[in-house]
Amino acid sequence: MAITSTRVVTANFSGDGLQDAFVFSAGSNALAPGAVSVFTLTVGANTITIPTGGSQVTGATIVPPTGNTSTLTVKGTTGDTGIAIHKTDPTSLALDTTSTTQTSFVITVGTTTVTGLRIVWT
Repeated sequence: MAITSTRVVTANFSGDGLQDAFVFSAGSNALAPGAVSVFTLTVGANTITIPTGGSQVTGATIVPPTGNTSTLTVKGTTGDTGIAIHKTDPTSLALDTTSTTQTSFVITVGTTTVTGLRIVWT
């Protein structure tokens, strides 16, 4: 059975006269894997393989475990400087399905093993 996903990022603001919501929806993906992977990441570079096998991944939402204290840096490859992401807040990445070279990415962990990091593949 096919799985369709639509990833949505919402930012709500309130206070001092500003009460607004911004909703950003990604395009619908009729070939979504509809999968959640759970990882234990060790200190250093951890290669994350993007799922294949009949699905087409258009997004990855990285959900660190509550209480994580180790730094997390997302990189295209091990040698990249990368982007430091929040230790506990989710991060949503849109992935280009026309790229034939993007089969994985790296999450570098700073000081302690991170157990229970989830990635929701859409």
